[in-house]
Amino acid sequence: MDMLRRMEPFGLLLMIVGALNWAIVGLFDTNVLSEVFGTGTLLDVVYVLIGVGALIVIPRLLDEMHIGHGHGPHPRGV
Repeated sequence: MDMLRRMEPFGLLLMIVGALNWAIVGLFDTNVLSEVFGTGTLLDVVYVLIGVGALIVIPRLLDEMHIGHGHGPHPRGV
């Protein structure tokens, strides 16, 4: 789990890149990643890395939202 925590900044960066790319696609109909990496296998690898980055950040997100801690009292006593 410690290794996963060390990779969280990398995962967050990849998520931000992916989110910005989709925002630009939605606003301007231009895929920046395909402009930079072409339309081949390298672009597919970049998309897979962005997806893995999102998966890396999910445990922290669930922890911050206090999801999966059981039905006991709130950890902060609220």
